[in-house]
Amino acid sequence: MPTIKDVAKKANVSVATVSRVVNNTGYVNHETRKIVQDVIEELNYIPNELARSLFRKKSNIMGLIVPHISTYFFAELIESLEDEITKKGYKLMIFNSKDDIELEKKYINVFSQYNIDGLILVANSECISYYKKLSIPILTIDHIIDSEIPSITSDNVQGGELAARKLISTGAKNILHFRGPSVLITVIDRARGFYQVMDESNIDVYSFDLDFRVPDLKDIEMFIKKHPNVDGIFCSSDIIAIYVISVLTKLGYKIPDDVQVVGFDNIELCNVLIPKITTIAQPIVDLGITAIDKLIKMIKKEPLEEMHSILPVYLVERESTK
Repeated sequence: MPTIKDVAKKANVSVATVSRVVNNTGYVNHETRKIVQDVIEELNYIPNELARSLFRKKSNIMGLIVPHISTYFFAELIESLEDEITKKGYKLMIFNSKDDIELEKKYINVFSQYNIDGLILVANSECISYYKKLSIPILTIDHIIDSEIPSITSDNVQGGELAARKLISTGAKNILHFRGPSVLITVIDRARGFYQVMDESNIDVYSFDLDFRVPDLKDIEMFIKKHPNVDGIFCSSDIIAIYVISVLTKLGYKIPDDVQVVGFDNIELCNVLIPKITTIAQPIVDLGITAIDKLIKMIKKEPLEEMHSILPVYLVERESTK
């Protein structure tokens, strides 16, 4: 692989001149610049991005840490972020934390080495003090982890309220709530909105925590059997809703005639499965656009209109409800 010294030798210029051409810094006359660019193309020279970023103190790279790449919601969010980052002339460096604190600490060292310009944090991190030491702009998506770190989230409380009102309006009275881990802020907020509306209607709700990625089918079946008169179920994610519908079908319930089901996220699978799933839609594209616009302002040290942005959600009615 050719080096910057090879380019300089063939173009009969100094390494410093090649560096100025590659980084577009300093003065190089038009004729010399053309010679260097031709040699770069001829040798297929690829600049060392790490070295360039250290030289310019700017990498045009944004870091992203997510808790689990394998989930449909995060996959769609990553695509939305990457599309917007590319439009703005940046590159995306993605890390999958797997909710592992030690793994996150290793990633933080990588971010320092690559001199990234900004960081988007989606993981439910307990390493906030470590991130702050990076001294780079940090933005969180889906939750607020620190009052001093800007964030953008969907209105999870509103989402819970919409789900509750839908089930109540269609006559459901024996309600179950299959939620994600109740320690997560998103789960807490969705539950808060849901329970508030149910309390106002004097309807009791029975809740059960499940894993967001791979809900346990046996746990779902056990809980439904404990509440055989169930006629409405709210799930804190569409993946949970898919698993719940599978169990309901196995147990002989008809959807939505016997039991209505509402999910959360509006992943693409909701409109493909039978029955198609009624769900609370998060504005994934808008989340990506707003997040990148805000982070770029932070990189440029421009003032933010608001520290913590909340985007509205909406109900998408399909076949799993009446």
